[in-house]
Amino acid sequence: MVRYGVDHYVRQYIFVDQRNYAISVQALPVRAESPTPYIAHRIDSPLVCDGSLSDPRWAAANRSPRFVDMATGSPALFDTRAAVLWDDENLYVGFWIEEPYPTAKLTERDSLIFRENDVEVFIDGGDSYYEFEINARNTIYEVFFIWKEAYKRGSRFDKPEFDLLDRDALSFGGNFDRTEEYFWRGTHPRGPRWAFLDWDFPGLESYVHVDGKLNDTSSVGNGWTVELVFPWSGMKDLANGRSLPPKNGDVWNLFFGRFQKIPIAGSEVQAAWSWSPHGVYDTHLPDKFTPIEFRR
Repeated sequence: MVRYGVDHYVRQYIFVDQRNYAISVQALPVRAESPTPYIAHRIDSPLVCDGSLSDPRWAAANRSPRFVDMATGSPALFDTRAAVLWDDENLYVGFWIEEPYPTAKLTERDSLIFRENDVEVFIDGGDSYYEFEINARNTIYEVFFIWKEAYKRGSRFDKPEFDLLDRDALSFGGNFDRTEEYFWRGTHPRGPRWAFLDWDFPGLESYVHVDGKLNDTSSVGNGWTVELVFPWSGMKDLANGRSLPPKNGDVWNLFFGRFQKIPIAGSEVQAAWSWSPHGVYDTHLPDKFTPIEFRR
C-alpha cells in the first residue's frame, strides 16, 4: 500500500512506503482559484430516499462537476458527482460513484472507512466541523471537531456533550500531525482541534444502492449511489449563528470527497478526489471547502 504525505506550505509530494520510509519528493502543480459557489435549491416536500437517487427531483438538481485530484485539480480516473437539495427539515446530499468493481469490506460502525473506498461529506461550522464517511456497504464513520483555541470555559461548547473527560475525545492536528515538522500542532494556522469520536449526528439517515456485484470481480458493474439526510435540527453546534433552516442566500462550506484504491502492477495506490481541489492531500481544511448557497 502506498501512502501519501504532503508539505502544506511548499506543496511537496512525498511518496512513502508501507514502513513509512520516505522514497522521493516531487513538487506538484497547485490550482489557486477559489471554489465556485454551488446553488442548492429548496424542495417543497421530503425526498423519497432508498439510495438509488430515483426521486425525480435529483434529476433536476444541479450536479457537481466531475471530481478532481484533491491536490492537483487533475481529472479523476473514475467519474464522481454530487448534488445538494434541501427543505425546511433536512439537508440532502446525493453521490453518483463510478466504480467497475464496487468494493467494501468494513461493516462495523465508525471503522476507519477512509482506509478503503468511500465518499465523504464535511460540514464547516466556523469554530467546529463535522466529518462523515460511508462505504458501499452503508457502513458509516463520524467525528465532530472543535478547534482547540475556540474551546473555552463558558463557551457554547462547554457542555456535557463535549466534555473532554467523559467523552471519547482526542487531540487532532490534521492529516499530517505526526510528521516531524508538524508534530502535535499540524499544518493549519488554527492549530490542533478536539476530535469527538463518539458523537453521532442526530437523526442522520444514510442509504446506498450498488449497481453491480459487491466485492466480486467476475463481472463489471457501474458503481454505486449514496443518499444522505442531515436534519437541520442536528446542526445546532454547526450553525455558528446562522438560521436553521438556512435563509435564502445563506452560504455554508461543505467538503465532498472520495477515496479510491486503484490496483497497479500487483500493488495498490489510494487516490484522493474531491469536488473542489485543496492544493494538498488534506481533507481537514474548511477554508478550501465548496461554498453551498441555499436558494428558496
